[in-house]
Amino acid sequence: MYKVKELPIDDRPREKLVLRGPQSLSDAELVAILLRTGTKGNSVISVARELILEFGNLAVLAGKSVDSMTKINGIGKDKAATLCAAFEISRRIDSKSKWFSNKVITAPSDVAAIFNPLLRDELKENFLVVCLNANNQIIKYETVSIGSLNASIVHPREIYKIAIECSSANIILLHNHPSGNSEPSKEDISITKRLVDAGKLLDIQVFDHIILTGRSYTSFIERRLI
Repeated sequence: MYKVKELPIDDRPREKLVLRGPQSLSDAELVAILLRTGTKGNSVISVARELILEFGNLAVLAGKSVDSMTKINGIGKDKAATLCAAFEISRRIDSKSKWFSNKVITAPSDVAAIFNPLLRDELKENFLVVCLNANNQIIKYETVSIGSLNASIVHPREIYKIAIECSSANIILLHNHPSGNSEPSKEDISITKRLVDAGKLLDIQVFDHIILTGRSYTSFIERRLI
């Protein structure tokens, strides 16, 4: 039985993923990367393939326990735990995505309710862009910068590259103040104006800019700063 390291470099799962992207790998190759090693008689890809065949497909495998996976030769508790962790990460991402897709933003308080808990324990300022579709449903959010907010860190091109990639109709600018101070700074107002002006050129509306303090929020729309 061949070993993965005996394959041409471009056909080894890890190298193949780096060179061609994860979409180029089979289910067995993806699982093999998580398993890392095979057995004396079987390569790691063969062990991964056997594991998938035993349970029928990846979807079924993802719901199996550590103990049930260890019944396959070459799968110990450490490898099974790695697989379970990977599947749980995937499940949570999927669940989070579905949860956000059902959220319609009707007011700044909706945004605060969602993101205040996520940023409450952050010790640095995080600047995020929240992308909305035409129905004002959240389709994506992404952290643009971490640290002190100023014009040299947050650029319109960074914000709108994200918005354009997900075909966003509107965006919400969002950052936290770990100090608890809810007042916007001169830099906050200046950055917001630049981003609003850039959005007009691209026909992407800035729905609001919201400052979060962990428990409360300040809306630029409500304060008539936009």
